[in-house]
Amino acid sequence: MDLLAIADAVAEAAVAPSAEAGAEAGLAINLFWIIVSALNFLVFLALIWAFAFRRIAAMLDERRARIEQGLRDAEQARRDREQAAAERLAAIQEARKEATEIINRAQRAAQEAREADMAATRAELEQLRAAAQAEIEAEKQRAIADLRAEVADLALAAAAKVVGETMTDARHRRIVEEFLAETAAGQPDGTGRG
Repeated sequence: MDLLAIADAVAEAAVAPSAEAGAEAGLAINLFWIIVSALNFLVFLALIWAFAFRRIAAMLDERRARIEQGLRDAEQARRDREQAAAERLAAIQEARKEATEIINRAQRAAQEAREADMAATRAELEQLRAAAQAEIEAEKQRAIADLRAEVADLALAAAAKVVGETMTDARHRRIVEEFLAETAAGQPDGTGRG
């Protein structure tokens, strides 16, 4: 049987008493139309659910999944940023430590080089002083020898005038040198002056 025919028969049966009752009462509730309206609403709701709500629910689920994934990604990015910041801070501290060590090594090397240069300069100055003192001593000995030779010549000349005769050079020189040696041994600086 046809479903529409059954519904039509039920509708006619429901309408006939309501038409008779409508003449008697001003406002009447028709149970048949309430059931038909409810069935229509349920069918419409099932169609909307099948075609629209499932797609909307799927889109909402997909959107929720994307949002949750975005939140997880944001949290992971935050952790990565914090880890990168910690690594950067550790690298900066390590670089500062290495820079301090390099500066300390450079300062020690500079101090050692300065001390070595000063020691070399002192040694060179000491050598120059010793060489100058040796040269002064040699010059002093030459000056003393020259002075002794002049004194000997003058003494010989004076003795020749006093004696009135010339003495031989070898003999005079020996006498004068003995005299100078005796006087030099008695004086502390060897010049004959106190």
